[in-house]
Amino acid sequence: MLNCSRKMGRSASVLQVLLVSATIVVAQTQWASGVWGMYCEDLTASVERPHRASVTDFGAVGDGATLNTKAFQNALFHLDSFAKKGGAQLFVPAGRWLTGSFSLISHLTLSLDKDAVILGSPDSSDWPVIDALPSYGRGRELPGKRHQSLIFGSNLTDVIITGANGTVDGQGAVWWDWFHNHTLNYTRPPLVELMYSTRVVISNLTFINSPFWNIHPVYCSQVLVQHLTILAPISSPNTDGIDPDSSTNVCIEDCYVRNGDDIIVIKSGWDEYGISFAHPSSNISIRNITGQTRNSAGLAFGSEMSGGISDVRAEGVRIVNSVHGIRIKTAPGRGGYVKNVYVADVSFDNVSIAIRITGNYGEHPDDGYDRNALPTISNITIKDVVGVNIGVAGMLQGIPGDSFSGICLSNVSLSVRSTDPWNCSLVEGYSSSVSPEVCEQLRATPGPGSGQMCYGGNYPAAAAQPQPPQKSGASRLVSPFLSISWFLRR
Repeated sequence: MLNCSRKMGRSASVLQVLLVSATIVVAQTQWASGVWGMYCEDLTASVERPHRASVTDFGAVGDGATLNTKAFQNALFHLDSFAKKGGAQLFVPAGRWLTGSFSLISHLTLSLDKDAVILGSPDSSDWPVIDALPSYGRGRELPGKRHQSLIFGSNLTDVIITGANGTVDGQGAVWWDWFHNHTLNYTRPPLVELMYSTRVVISNLTFINSPFWNIHPVYCSQVLVQHLTILAPISSPNTDGIDPDSSTNVCIEDCYVRNGDDIIVIKSGWDEYGISFAHPSSNISIRNITGQTRNSAGLAFGSEMSGGISDVRAEGVRIVNSVHGIRIKTAPGRGGYVKNVYVADVSFDNVSIAIRITGNYGEHPDDGYDRNALPTISNITIKDVVGVNIGVAGMLQGIPGDSFSGICLSNVSLSVRSTDPWNCSLVEGYSSSVSPEVCEQLRATPGPGSGQMCYGGNYPAAAAQPQPPQKSGASRLVSPFLSISWFLRR
């Protein structure tokens, strides 16, 4: 439906970053036999379901005008009877299927034909209002409740949302207008939100024009998100791509995102509510991600991180035409932590700030937050980074009385326009082979016997000596065309 030229325009800058500064993501032995295989190898979209039905069997009409919410709900109610008999598949054939929010069931595959489009209703009354997330204490945008996502589920197991690159279109423009006009009554809905669920697969689909965040697994475990295209106008507000939130054992791979906010952002609750709910995000693996956003970051942490974020490994991240490349966002009152983060094999083109750590970001849910709840930011390793057309290399700013520690940069080469490429305060760490020369706070070089250790991305988490510096950029390219072959097929 959407060809490659419409998704990216095959712009010169995108090809530049993919051909000039991209690197082949060759899975290291540690990755192949360790973290990725540990909790994702047995998750797949190709589960055989012994029972199958089409949404048309329940009266759905794919004309783009008939509201099919009842048809989806009735189909899922019927298929729930097969949950203990191997599960079922609900097929959405070619057509334009207008619907309000509907809730999935366990042991289900929701499968879209390549020419199927699920359309979110432009009528807000077709999106039920539900309770706020307990780790947020209120709607993210407004006090009180929030709208339920278009595709929703809670307390589920063994759920697959997939297709032959079929499309889910949130028709979010009306929601964006309500946001800009300050006429929302409740926080806007994501496109997909699954809560308290396990063994979730979302793959081989295109998501466009979400009212709010796109993919939001919250309080989930064993989640595989792969082969997605996520699109929204770069001016659209808060259309995050993929937001694992207070979730564990999450794998995200081979996705392209162009949107109006963070491409991938890891969260874990907001201030006192996230602290008391105490559901961290951990064991999160990210690889082979390409994207652009004019308003935020390619890979972000927070700012809602009060339940804690740890043990994150990201490799093969390519960001173009964006404000930030990698960003950690937090503030006094957040509490929690972001620790044991390993990011490698990264390329940037036309990014305003390549690496940013912000200690004074974001508002608070209410006046009940603890102003003395300071976040811990530690053991952050960023290595093997190349970038062209970069505005500022880095802005790394901690909090008075709460220095961020263990910030390690290695083998970073950035072509920077600014004459003042680094701005650092209240941070501590180490560096090796960084160009332009990094700020003084990170100029210490980790060495054997010195007690200076950088996080090495091992699972389970353990500090490790940094590897000897490698040559970056083109010296590690086997063939740049291999690294973009998947993208050009999308």
